[in-house]
Amino acid sequence: MKAKPSLLIIDDEPDMVMLLKRTLAPELDWEIHTALSGKEGLDLLKTRPVDVVLLDVKMPGMDGLELLGLIKEDRESPAVVMMTAHGAIELAVESMRKGAYDFITKPVDETRLVITLKKAYDYTALAHENVTLRRRIQKESALKKIVGASPEMQKVFEFIRTVSPSDATVLITGESGTGKELVARAIHELSPRSKMPFVTVNCPTLPENILETELFGYAKGAFTDAKHDKKGLFQEAQGGTLLLDEIGELPVNLQSKLLRVLQEKEIKPIGTSKSIKVDVRVVASTNSDLKKQMLEKKFREDLYYRLNVVSIQMPPLRERAGDIPLLARHFLSRFCEEFSKKGLKLDPEATDSLIAHSWHGNVRELENTLKRAVIMTKGDTITSADLFEEKEGACMVTTKDAMRLPYRKAKEYVLSTFNHEYLSHILSENDGNVTRAARQCGLERQALQQILRRYGICAEDFRSKAPR
Repeated sequence: MKAKPSLLIIDDEPDMVMLLKRTLAPELDWEIHTALSGKEGLDLLKTRPVDVVLLDVKMPGMDGLELLGLIKEDRESPAVVMMTAHGAIELAVESMRKGAYDFITKPVDETRLVITLKKAYDYTALAHENVTLRRRIQKESALKKIVGASPEMQKVFEFIRTVSPSDATVLITGESGTGKELVARAIHELSPRSKMPFVTVNCPTLPENILETELFGYAKGAFTDAKHDKKGLFQEAQGGTLLLDEIGELPVNLQSKLLRVLQEKEIKPIGTSKSIKVDVRVVASTNSDLKKQMLEKKFREDLYYRLNVVSIQMPPLRERAGDIPLLARHFLSRFCEEFSKKGLKLDPEATDSLIAHSWHGNVRELENTLKRAVIMTKGDTITSADLFEEKEGACMVTTKDAMRLPYRKAKEYVLSTFNHEYLSHILSENDGNVTRAARQCGLERQALQQILRRYGICAEDFRSKAPR
């Protein structure tokens, strides 16, 4: 049962205090406390919760303005209504500057006083509710490491808060680098399953036979190298959440087996006829057009609808450009600490260039760009040239500059530069077709997919760069 609102009257005149209490008690169904000095009022505030304070300005010792300042040091302080005589209006105005909700003049008008106190209570109740909400959002944001304040991201946050308490299967769609895995992890950590495992399966990176054993496990003797029983990732995620990352790349044969798991809530390890019950929430993500794949018979329609119980489309960075400065500051702070470059800042033109950039690789590309700039910038300010030096083909210059870094950092930078240049060229030549590009590279398709993901490169971005 909700507690009654509480009022504290502080005035050094006992008769005035008693008059106010007798007047207000029939009008307000509140708890009413009284104090005859600023010190007495402050002590009382330390021992019991109070929603509204009715405070006289002129008092001996600690006056109303001094007490008001002490009260407002607390972020969740009560609303304060000041009382003053007609000749002290300037003090009342000063009290408003210091955080008072309102002021009334003596002699007190009963009707106006009651209305003012009720409004003050509504104000403080709303303020406390907002503080609680902000704390919850801050906790979520710190926990999930999702950065964004745009309306598009507010929808994402609301989606996470809404679906997390349920056990519904979730499908997260969106371009590469938009933060789909972060959202999946957020859903898990805000769910009742948060203390249980969160397991990620990267569908494109493993050949079909290995992926099947990873998902479902196997029994000893199931094949030549099966020296012992092995738990699958569904069992590893027991009680928790399993993220099927890039589900659109799951082979058709495994799609039917996954469908059975979702329907029956059980798996059958390879080499055994015994089914094992699993209690796992499934979240899937993809940057593919699954509806198009269904038409092409590359993705099962029944699996799609089983996965797509609730879904969210992650916005690409270009559609939430207002978040770019916020993300840039976040990454700048993180990498300045990581690479011991405190004090490094972005100049205004650099920020403008970040906002104007197309960001085909989305947040992951922005992150890599800031990381490279922090490593390579020599002064205390990052300019546009520092941000997009690689894009201008300055590979030899940046490699030379990397020689001044510690070995590991230099190696990391040179490899990142090479991979971006090389893979972009290969994908452009093959119209974004990963299979053909892998063949030209002399790599397995899954290996190339893994490298592309590591460096935030999306093959889709290169499909319009060559004639069809």
